Amino acid sequence: MKEFFSQMGKYFARYKGYIIGTFAMNVLAAVFNVFSFSILIPILQILFKVNTEHYTLMEWDTSSLDALVSSAKNNGYYYSQMLIDTYGPATTLLMLGGILAFLTLLKTGAYFGGSACLMPLRTGIIRDIRVDIYKKILSLPLSFFSDERKGDILARVSTDVNEIDASISSSLDMIIKNPIFILVYVGTLFGMSWQLTLFTLLVVPILAGGIGRIGKKLKSNSLYAQSKWSDGISQIEETLGGLRIIKAFIAEKKMEDRFTKVNNEYRSAALKVAIRQSAAHPVSEFLGTCMIVLVLWFGGYLIFSGNSSIEASDFIYYLVMLYSTLQPIKDLSKAGYSIQKGLASMERINKILAAENNIKELPAPKEIDTLNDSIQIDNVTFAYTEGRNVLTDIDINIKKGQTIALVGQSGSGKSTLVDLIPRYHDVTGGSIKIDGEDVRNLSIKSLRSLIGNVNQEAILFNDTVFNNIAFGVDGATQEQVEAAAKIANAHDFIMEMENGYQTNVGDRGGRLSGGQRQRISIARAILKNPPILILDEATSALDTESERLVQDALEKLMKSRTTIAIAHRLSTIKHANEIYVLHEGKIVERGTHEELIAKNGYYKKLNDMQAL
Repeated sequence: MKEFFSQMGKYFARYKGYIIGTFAMNVLAAVFNVFSFSILIPILQILFKVNTEHYTLMEWDTSSLDALVSSAKNNGYYYSQMLIDTYGPATTLLMLGGILAFLTLLKTGAYFGGSACLMPLRTGIIRDIRVDIYKKILSLPLSFFSDERKGDILARVSTDVNEIDASISSSLDMIIKNPIFILVYVGTLFGMSWQLTLFTLLVVPILAGGIGRIGKKLKSNSLYAQSKWSDGISQIEETLGGLRIIKAFIAEKKMEDRFTKVNNEYRSAALKVAIRQSAAHPVSEFLGTCMIVLVLWFGGYLIFSGNSSIEASDFIYYLVMLYSTLQPIKDLSKAGYSIQKGLASMERINKILAAENNIKELPAPKEIDTLNDSIQIDNVTFAYTEGRNVLTDIDINIKKGQTIALVGQSGSGKSTLVDLIPRYHDVTGGSIKIDGEDVRNLSIKSLRSLIGNVNQEAILFNDTVFNNIAFGVDGATQEQVEAAAKIANAHDFIMEMENGYQTNVGDRGGRLSGGQRQRISIARAILKNPPILILDEATSALDTESERLVQDALEKLMKSRTTIAIAHRLSTIKHANEIYVLHEGKIVERGTHEELIAKNGYYKKLNDMQAL
């Protein structure tokens, strides 16, 4: 329970009012339950005529709890006798039954009120967990997701959160209600006979120990089962993304066998969890009955020996109350099992929630709204893992309005270098400055608002064409969106679609061709109108005609902007102010296109290979 409250405490704190409400209603339910059962004593005495003692009305004694209970018991018997003498046993029995029904109505009403107060708490906690996970995913650096499988993250957001809903949230009623009922019932039992209750409490550890043995490995088994289901989700995600390759290589059977193996492993792990959980009720039922038998024997022994503090009729009520105590104990143990399963899922979710974001922002960062002079990349070194540099000693100075190009073989560090400017990663050595100010001192929001990106892979969302182009601009008008689309050579094909700019592009833009997706992403960058433009193979997915038109549009756009272009096609960056050639994370050549050709070095070889 300690781990449960430490994990979920911050969520409970947001719903204090509902917790207080359900606590108060459950206290009332427990008290009404005690009083409703107490009506059984005079009913039993009337039915079996076991009490022939004559009672007189006495003053209520509130000097102690025992005195209050004694006076209440005496006066209850007195009024029962008066009713029998006045109306007869049958009518009195009906009256007492009516009181029992009324108290039961109050008890069930309070119980419903307690459960109703928990509904906003339960649904609110699940909503808050989902929102916290999504916010955390948005805030984490890109490096976190390069180390995690997408399917595993999806499983944590969906399956694990559902497990928390099914196990922890559904157990909140038991967790809050049952301790209250147990305390009230045990207090009543102590008031009736401390000897019997003390004996009972000595037997309870046997019950708890038996249940504890079953639940001991439940959390670890649940954790293993959830990890296996994550493997299954990951494989489904990979299958959907690579279906074309699977069919092309006739690998359906191979993929089916892989998924079947993972699914069987999950079934085996889930079966162990289910068996342990299903054992909870029969074991607790058996141990509870054993406890009742022992108490019945000990109580009977005290009554027969004449050493008991309660009468035979009171002993029946004592057993009723004791049996009523067993049910909340069982429910609490069942909640314990569910919580162990839920905590296994919470532990997996916490790998996201507790993940450290190494992109730190100063408490009072500086704001920036434009580029006035230059971008300085000073002696920058970067490594994803310590000791293995991806970039080494990079020095580049980009003046406002210039276009610089980065070329080199795949894996030379070009995309990594441009990712350092908007702080998707932080440099491990050196610094990147804008107008002389280290980007680590700037507000991340204002820094990234200066930069427009067009990536090699055109990333679109499952939304309309209009919303994809206007993605980074609040309140964009139809005219502005159309103007950006025209510059990107996208307007014509958009208008040919069934709903024009309101046409849905499908999942990741799947309803469009590669060239169409790229032109929409270019229009998105044009509409943002940033002072700094990063083009990462921006025209790589276009056909020859579209590439020429879009390249012309981009060149017009770049005239008034500071542009960093990554290119494999050297023909697209011939007019750059300066070209930097990267090889294995280092700058090996720099200069204009003509200067680099004249050097007859690495760039010249790349140019000649493309010419061929």
